[in-house]
Amino acid sequence: MRVIAGKARGKRLLSPRGMHTRPTADRVREALFSIILSRYELDGARVLDICAGTGALGIEALSRGAESCCFIENEINALKILKQNLSTTCCAERADLLEMDVLKALPLLAGRGSRFRIIFFDPPYLSQLYSTIPQAVTDLSLLDAEGLFIAECATRNVLAERIGSLVKIDRRVYGDTALELYVMEEE
Repeated sequence: MRVIAGKARGKRLLSPRGMHTRPTADRVREALFSIILSRYELDGARVLDICAGTGALGIEALSRGAESCCFIENEINALKILKQNLSTTCCAERADLLEMDVLKALPLLAGRGSRFRIIFFDPPYLSQLYSTIPQAVTDLSLLDAEGLFIAECATRNVLAERIGSLVKIDRRVYGDTALELYVMEEE
């Protein structure tokens, strides 16, 4: 697994052994960033990587010009790998790492007044977080009005067309992985 483009292009990313942390495959990341860059400018963007795992999505965004990325992860083995990946790619200075449960981290970010242009959400595929986190993101106003919320899930797990103020605009399938893209509902 490597950083695909940008300043850290070609840098190797570590990933933990086993199936507890499932990094986004290079080809899926490449497709995802093609979609993002066709609609959004990453230069200067604030990014949130929820259930960050290895940090591959947030690091890719930083490598491609995002101003900053907040990573939320609480699994000890994934945190070790994430810290190493941030160091290896020289992205640590633009990263904020919240080593805590996501259900505690999101209100903390809202309390700081944080808002993000791009939010990645990639929990374990069998996680119950799919039913709570997208709603929390909208309830806490963490996504910019013109922002993009991306949920990665198993292909068999089709997420709702609407979640709070989020409206699905696209769904892409890559083998066992699906990417579901949401924007804020226009007022």
